[in-house]
Amino acid sequence: MANMAPRWSTGKFECVKLANRMLTSPRIAHVAFVLAMIAPVTAHGQSLSVARASGSIRLDGRLDEPDWATVDSLTDFRQREPAVGEPATERTVVKALSDATTLYIAVRAYDREPGRVRAAQLRRDANLVSDDNIVLLIDSFHDRRSGFVFGTNPNGARWDAQLSGLDNLNEDWNGIWDVAVTRDPAGWTAEFRIPFQTLRFHAGADARFGFNVRRFIRRKNEEVLWRSWGRAEGLYQLQNAGDLVGFGTLRRGRDAELYPYALGRVIEPTHDSSGTRLDDGFVGAKVGLDAKLAVSPTLTADLTVETDFAQVESDQQVINLTRFPFFFPEKRQFFLESSGQFDFGTPGRAQVFYSRRVGLDSAGTPVPIILGGRLHGRSGPWQIAILDAQTGVEDANNAVIRVQHDLFDRSYVGVISALRATTGAGPDATAGFDMDFPLLVRGQNIEPKFWVAGSRTPGTPGFPLAWRLSTDYPNDLFDNFVSLYRIENSFDPRLGFVRRTGIWETTGHFDFMPRPHALGIRQFDFTFPIPSWDIIANESGSLTRTEDWQTASFEWSVFSGQRDNGDDFRVNVQRYFDAPPDSFEIFRDVTVPPGRYWWSRYELGYAMSSAHPLSLEASVNWGPFYNGRSTAVALQGTWRSGGHAIVQTELNQTKAHLPSGGFTATQAAGRFEYDFNPRTSLLTFVQYTNEEHRVDFNVRFHWIPVIGDDVYLVWNSGYSTDPAARYRFPAMRSLGRPLNGAFVVKVVHRISP
Repeated sequence: MANMAPRWSTGKFECVKLANRMLTSPRIAHVAFVLAMIAPVTAHGQSLSVARASGSIRLDGRLDEPDWATVDSLTDFRQREPAVGEPATERTVVKALSDATTLYIAVRAYDREPGRVRAAQLRRDANLVSDDNIVLLIDSFHDRRSGFVFGTNPNGARWDAQLSGLDNLNEDWNGIWDVAVTRDPAGWTAEFRIPFQTLRFHAGADARFGFNVRRFIRRKNEEVLWRSWGRAEGLYQLQNAGDLVGFGTLRRGRDAELYPYALGRVIEPTHDSSGTRLDDGFVGAKVGLDAKLAVSPTLTADLTVETDFAQVESDQQVINLTRFPFFFPEKRQFFLESSGQFDFGTPGRAQVFYSRRVGLDSAGTPVPIILGGRLHGRSGPWQIAILDAQTGVEDANNAVIRVQHDLFDRSYVGVISALRATTGAGPDATAGFDMDFPLLVRGQNIEPKFWVAGSRTPGTPGFPLAWRLSTDYPNDLFDNFVSLYRIENSFDPRLGFVRRTGIWETTGHFDFMPRPHALGIRQFDFTFPIPSWDIIANESGSLTRTEDWQTASFEWSVFSGQRDNGDDFRVNVQRYFDAPPDSFEIFRDVTVPPGRYWWSRYELGYAMSSAHPLSLEASVNWGPFYNGRSTAVALQGTWRSGGHAIVQTELNQTKAHLPSGGFTATQAAGRFEYDFNPRTSLLTFVQYTNEEHRVDFNVRFHWIPVIGDDVYLVWNSGYSTDPAARYRFPAMRSLGRPLNGAFVVKVVHRISP
């Protein structure tokens, strides 16, 4: 009986039978465990009352403490997918307790076919979409604008995120919390322990948090929620969330968390592709400190000294077959936490602040961060984010200030300022203003948005501008979007990112997404007869005249959608235009001359749902390409063992024939993951491109002794695959002539005075 999970039932007869079995069992558990299975007090309306625990709560997923027997509960879960508004096909019960320092949430997920419950992930922050899962949303500010998200699966894997605005979900935020999960013949149970110190809230009497719960039943592709289950809603629509009440008076002191670290590294000598040594290796050690200080109950300060990101996974290699720069995502923890509060502009196109400009050079090589600080949070209707970092080598100071003011229920107006100052040079500054007005009109979402920014660079006259005006209509039957940009030629946000300057640009799509309820198809996605588009014209020209266009792309999705089992399919027709003013090298020794090129292409793709133990994904894209032809194939396969091992391989290959020559561009990658338990994992990442003639290995062992502490062992190494190289991988002698190599041990300890 000790392993049996609680059965919360409203049936009196079932409770009496169960109690009798307990009393006559030769192994009698605690009486409180019997009480915990008796009928719960059902929550009414839009709130769940949080009861005060009378004794200590043991985190074990069994819920056998007496307090769990009498607390309020949620049971009214409705489907968002597939049958919107219908009761969930499997019963879910949610309860809450608290003590002076911690919030406890218990979720009982009944399942009539427990053997078909899907659970493949174990690693911290793994993507739980492949599994049955439970996700909690806690809007601790109770401002209906931001929140913390905590998720788990039947294996007890921990996933969390930070939500800001309508849809800015920062999955790289890592909070201090824990969860315990048990499984039994009637389903599974998750018990969450979330310290109040992890949350940000307004202290005082009658505290109230926004709250919602989502459960996903993987084999049925069924999504159910307590609140906000409408097609145009969902978990992250905070106005429709319910409340957690009954806390009484909550206090949050000016607590502090310290994260000292120690690091040792062995750097191998670097070589060129011929095996010639370029730099000597060395052995070194380093110590540093990260700190968090609660300046107020709603404002947090972060400090980092001698920052090191040696444990971060390598960037994904890409083969760029365009003439424009590629946008790489941020992966460093210091910049990822609360990163959404610094967002301004359009990611991948024009941003005032792009955190990879701090501590990384243009090639992605680390630049030492000597000292960094950040202040973020809320003060009344103001959302505040300030960052300052001092980097070595070029002795640069990098500062960003972002302020937003709430308007109405979900809208805001905001400003941003970014400044980069280096020794011996004038400062580079960028400033901007934005506004966002999401509306709900007759149950449908519509979101007009505007931003404008200007830069000032030494030696560049004036204050060149960039701006965008857009309207989004993200709903179930129709998902429409239209935007208009103008980016002046001299616009140069030194701490930001801009893909192209001196342009007008418009992007948009009109998606029609009916639900046929037939043939096993859950929802279609058509962009026909109006295609999605992205048109860029000269700054001095017009978007309405094709002779002024620099590039354009159009895509008609003629037969695309999702099946009931979660598989995706697509049939697309594409039309492209490019007018390079000069010759450019598209691949090694293959050039495209200046001209005006139009071409059409065709695409087929199919992706199996990650619910399958073995999921495959394939696509082929073919047709004319500039003044030649090409065929691109993408293949990916993932095998999930169901608890410990995950193997993934992918291959992207483009074969092209142009008048200046032909080429085959190949990029391949493989991942092997073995998770010993939810706190210990081994990841191996191998990637290869024939453009660079190299293969790279990244092996990372991560152990979490206790929540908040981390131990990393990381090995990175790259080898030449150049056919002309004397030391060519995979020959054994190439292992002694790496292009680069390092072994790192890093230990982080959390101190909470």
